Amino acid sequence: MTEELKTDIIINRDALFALRELPDESVNCCVTSPPYYALRDYGLDAQIGREDTPEEYIERLVAVFHELKRVLRSDGTFWLNIADTYCGTGNKGYYADPKNPKGRNGQQTAKNARAPGCKQKDLIGIPWLLAFALRADGWYLRSDIIWQKENPMPESCKDRPSRCYEHIFLLTKSKKYFYDAAAIAEPIAATTAARYRTGRGAGHKYADEVPGQGKVQGINRTRSGGYYDEALIPVSYTHLRAHETDSYLVCRLLLEKKKNIKTAIHIDKEKVQPNNLI
Repeated sequence: MTEELKTDIIINRDALFALRELPDESVNCCVTSPPYYALRDYGLDAQIGREDTPEEYIERLVAVFHELKRVLRSDGTFWLNIADTYCGTGNKGYYADPKNPKGRNGQQTAKNARAPGCKQKDLIGIPWLLAFALRADGWYLRSDIIWQKENPMPESCKDRPSRCYEHIFLLTKSKKYFYDAAAIAEPIAATTAARYRTGRGAGHKYADEVPGQGKVQGINRTRSGGYYDEALIPVSYTHLRAHETDSYLVCRLLLEKKKNIKTAIHIDKEKVQPNNLI
């Protein structure tokens, strides 16, 4: 009998030991951002991120996430937020600030002052070292999402661009898993929708196969007119009026298609429910 997993609780423990107490395949999704290498000192013994080398840091995280793989369902997903660290901090790694003898973030000697195989000022490459190590441990590395920060932490560097993004890796334990693509889909442009509605002959200039792909791009394949079905795929947000929600827009498109008219149709927004769209 499968052990029932308690929900709506907070477990404040070492991640590895806490995971070992969870049942097999009991978690649908994991979203985590572990401490970044050598950037923080939380004042705890055996904390993650204070290992002597990047390799030890990677090994530590792989061990934790290996146990996560056991806990994660076969159709589950693992979302990992991770950032990079530079090697070397000049003299900062060898003496304490007189005003802050224990260091501004609790450390006296920078852990990233030296990194095997890296020169000072090298970007260590922590995100991809971890991603490749997890892949070697059996995870499916499905996507690298760039989290771009509109208002990043300022940096005083003058010989490189300031860092304004972090990585979010999507990993899974199986080839097939639950992923709701429609939840993050964006409507296509109105011009693309118009192109889909028109027919496409066999002799146009885009009818050839895409080099290296061995197939014709979908929008350029030979077809008769009316291929695009706006009842199934909403058009661009340029058609979304100021007072409409996404659900309201879809309702309007459905009614316009059903009545085969092009004029605007009044819909009582109070009666429009997302569950009524299908």
